[in-house]
Amino acid sequence: MIFLGIDCGTQSTKTVALDGKSGKIIASAARTYDVLPGLPPGHMEQNPVTWTDAVDATVGQVLEHLKDRRQDVRGIGVSGQQHGFVPLDREAKVIRPAKLWCDTSTVEECAIMRDQFGPEFLIENVGVDMLPGFTAPKILWLKRHEPDNFSELSTVLLPHDYLNFYLTGQFRMEYGDASGTALLNIHSRQWETEILKFIDPALAEKMPPVESSCKPAGLLKPGLARRWNLPRETVVSAGGGDNMMGAIGTANVIPGTVTASLGTSGTIYAYSERPVTDPRGEIAGFCDSTDAWLPLLCTMNVTVATEAVRNLFGWPVSQLDAAVESVPAGADGLLFLPYLQGERTPNLPEGCGVFHGLNLRNMKPAHMARAVMEGVTLGLAYGLERMKELGIRPAEIRLTGGGSKSAVWRRICANIFNCPVVTLIEAEGAALGAAIQALAAVQTSKSIAGWAADIVRISPAERVEPDKQLASDYAAAAKKHVSLTQNLAQHRLL
Repeated sequence: MIFLGIDCGTQSTKTVALDGKSGKIIASAARTYDVLPGLPPGHMEQNPVTWTDAVDATVGQVLEHLKDRRQDVRGIGVSGQQHGFVPLDREAKVIRPAKLWCDTSTVEECAIMRDQFGPEFLIENVGVDMLPGFTAPKILWLKRHEPDNFSELSTVLLPHDYLNFYLTGQFRMEYGDASGTALLNIHSRQWETEILKFIDPALAEKMPPVESSCKPAGLLKPGLARRWNLPRETVVSAGGGDNMMGAIGTANVIPGTVTASLGTSGTIYAYSERPVTDPRGEIAGFCDSTDAWLPLLCTMNVTVATEAVRNLFGWPVSQLDAAVESVPAGADGLLFLPYLQGERTPNLPEGCGVFHGLNLRNMKPAHMARAVMEGVTLGLAYGLERMKELGIRPAEIRLTGGGSKSAVWRRICANIFNCPVVTLIEAEGAALGAAIQALAAVQTSKSIAGWAADIVRISPAERVEPDKQLASDYAAAAKKHVSLTQNLAQHRLL
């Protein structure tokens, strides 16, 4: 049996084919795209047709590779960028482009909702403070700024839910991605009615049913099954947000395992058998997509920042890594605050980047590159320390995402996190996680965790243990990183 995993991200969509017997990826394809150009600062949007076109293209390429094995496909799983708002009208047509996770135009709406409910109520019930990235303030933004479009709103979907709708014709959400809306009570795993009513009295009627992540979304639509020459009984699993699928794809489905994703954004997340809420609102108390919980930190600037410095100097990726490697840890005192497109943690939606400690010794391209790579990792380390304070005990950290392919970055992570780091044979964990969830939806003899344990493979050669002295040096740099951020933010210089 073969299972397809689709990962729809901000910059690309990837589709993989997982052989259920061997546990290996036997085909893959990707299509890149961008956000809509020409929008005001803070506005980040995409047309959902961009995603469905990318799904058609990548699924088609993968199936072309499979050739006569198409009839072996039994399931499809979808991973999607979290928090995006896809508004549909009564005919299930997209009303306007989707506002994305990285859209920070909803600062006013967040303040309105925080004033109404207070951070304590929000964190305790929906697991998060009301920050610009989440879906709830995007819905209020539509009502306040585009009332004509809001009047047409009939169904609220997230990006992965929209792709599930495209594949099955069914409206529904699952616990994991739904918990990233700031509208789901993470304890009862039902919609928080008071917040829905505050946004609009009729909003509850426009939210799809929210159900177990272990329950399939439905069967592939007959038209798509015919077009792709797939079995009519092909199952589409519940899917989930990219972090939830990344957890499955890195076998982060048991206590003690932590995943760090070095992608466009950065995330650190862990498995928990109980809800985890952070009174400071820095760690999101999400549900996962196995019907457990996924405490998570998200930063908005990881490969965004490393790509910016690479493009600044016109380097290929290999030259970026060589430049970072040529500079000692700590970049000779150069420290980088990586808030190039605002930031979620710390909450600096209008923040900016800062190089601190420039002098004639370190004002060089290679030092700037090292400082950027260290700076984005220090931001993630802040969240890891907060997770430890909340009871998470990492035994090792599994790196995923594009940045995990860099050997020098892996060493930086081990030393800044002061924890062993490992990589996986399949670096793109979200697509693999989606395929594993689809497998578990069809082959119910094992749980998602059981199948993940069988399939996810660590790369022993890329395991890195922390160096005690460098870990100590980076701990001092981390304190300076936090102090500098707080001081600049306090004086409104960020």
